[in-house]
Amino acid sequence: MAREFSTVGVVGLGTMGSGIAEVLARNGLRVIAVEVDEAGITRGLGHIEHSTNRAVQRGKLDESGKAELLDRISTTTRLADVADADLVIEAVPEHLDLKAEVFAELDRVCRPDAILASNTSSLSVTEIGVHTGRPGKVVGMHFFNPAPVLKLVEVVRTVVTEPDVVDDVVAFARSIGKEPVVIGDRAGFIANALLFGYLNHAVRMYEQRYASREDLDAAMRLGCGYPMGPLALLDLIGLDTAYEILDTMYHQSRNRLHAPAPMLKQMITAGLLGRKSGRGFYTYDAPDSPNVVPDALTPSGADEGAAARDVQRVGVVGTGTMATGITEVFAKAGFDVVLRGRSEAKVKGAVDKIRKSLEKAVVRGRLSEEDRDAALARIQGAVEFEELADCDLVVEAVAEELDVKRVVFETLDEVCKPGAVLATTTSSLPVVECAAATSRPRDVIGMHFFNPAQVMKLVEVVSTILTSADTVATTRAVCKKLRKHPVDCGDRAGFIVNALLFPYLNDAVKMLEAHYADADDIDTAMKVGCGLPMGPFELLDVVGLDVSLAIERTLYAEFREPGFAPAPLLEHLVTAGRLGRKSGKGFRDYTAA
Repeated sequence: MAREFSTVGVVGLGTMGSGIAEVLARNGLRVIAVEVDEAGITRGLGHIEHSTNRAVQRGKLDESGKAELLDRISTTTRLADVADADLVIEAVPEHLDLKAEVFAELDRVCRPDAILASNTSSLSVTEIGVHTGRPGKVVGMHFFNPAPVLKLVEVVRTVVTEPDVVDDVVAFARSIGKEPVVIGDRAGFIANALLFGYLNHAVRMYEQRYASREDLDAAMRLGCGYPMGPLALLDLIGLDTAYEILDTMYHQSRNRLHAPAPMLKQMITAGLLGRKSGRGFYTYDAPDSPNVVPDALTPSGADEGAAARDVQRVGVVGTGTMATGITEVFAKAGFDVVLRGRSEAKVKGAVDKIRKSLEKAVVRGRLSEEDRDAALARIQGAVEFEELADCDLVVEAVAEELDVKRVVFETLDEVCKPGAVLATTTSSLPVVECAAATSRPRDVIGMHFFNPAQVMKLVEVVSTILTSADTVATTRAVCKKLRKHPVDCGDRAGFIVNALLFPYLNDAVKMLEAHYADADDIDTAMKVGCGLPMGPFELLDVVGLDVSLAIERTLYAEFREPGFAPAPLLEHLVTAGRLGRKSGKGFRDYTAA
């Protein structure tokens, strides 16, 4: 039977410590909070006051509940005052020497049976525990920020942590409404090990001026459903904290993808630490404020430079899922659309799919019958490429095979009128290869819609080294008429979203391959700890393991980054025919509905 904890010590009342103290007190526990001085106590109690006030305003706590919560928290500047605690959670800054000193003192003052836990997000729990005479009773208990909101707790066992200690801490985490995952002592644990590689990669993209901060963040929010973009998230975490976590991970893994981007060090040296300093990747109206204010890097809101060409009539080449979705989007936005397929049967089938999709929108109250009929009336089927001759924009959405796309672009070059914009929806192939198949490379651009095109707001606008400024301006203007959010990027493997997403997914497979954690715990950590809509293995099974492998091979072939090399486990699963949901088996087995 799990041991019960009634009194818990919390050492450190910064952002994390105050959040942990609030969670404990909210669950009826007596909390003894320790800070170095009275100023630290005042700041910490201010954090708790602010958080509980927000809970009252949102109706999640009443005034009497708030008063009872605050009454359960006592404060002190003496570590000796936690002598009677059943469990002590340390939440001081991420410096090993400081944590070691705290644990050595806790070992002296606490009862022999007391469990000592560290909230470290990146340091070795083993190294912390050796500074006590009870390493078997030392465990990692990594809460996520903000602790009162996020449910995940990573319970980190060392090689000497006693099994019943782990069991007791897991049961305790559940008792305070958290979702624990148990893992070994490795830098970054699950969530940070996967998250910070991705964040670091985003900084490198920004550092290389591949995309603006706004476009990087919008791409991951709108393309992947992430709650925050990577640069905004780094500002929230704190650039100094992120640097320390990455540096610790790099020294343990020697993985170049964990080596902190040089820009992080430069920004930290300049005092640009993120929200807490009022400036980071973005500028805020005050230190500790979430409110972004315009600065010298903020887009003006008006497209500058070249004028957009007029687009009234649009061609779509292809009859698959993306082609029908894109056709529907254009038709609903008022464009006349020519949908070209390889046969009358394929064209009819595609139009029937669009009709069914529009019917669903009517049933759900998202579209009127009149608008449905008007959209369908704007769609014209075609088998001959010549019927695209008077289109102002043609969007190619055929199979993701370069030879097939080249042939399409050669043909479009022959039949389309001068000045027509020719766009490819490729998600991973070089746009310049399509442009090179034409005599008008300045008019060729990538227009990467996301699936389902009718729902997803993001379009990656991909310029080659030959694309003209007015082609870019035209494509962006069309996106806005479609009520899509365009983000600009260059023509390199993965563009923005896939280049950031698939190395993270690959890292998750490598973590599973190393038997560090199972697929369920990794998925839980990323969904519950980081607020992602799907865990990496859920997402891989949805995307298709063969599709994922092809994208990862493309990224590796272009960047030659050792960390991008596809995980052998992914290669083996694809070879074995386990392709994800579409084959019924992937990282998990699926039964037919």
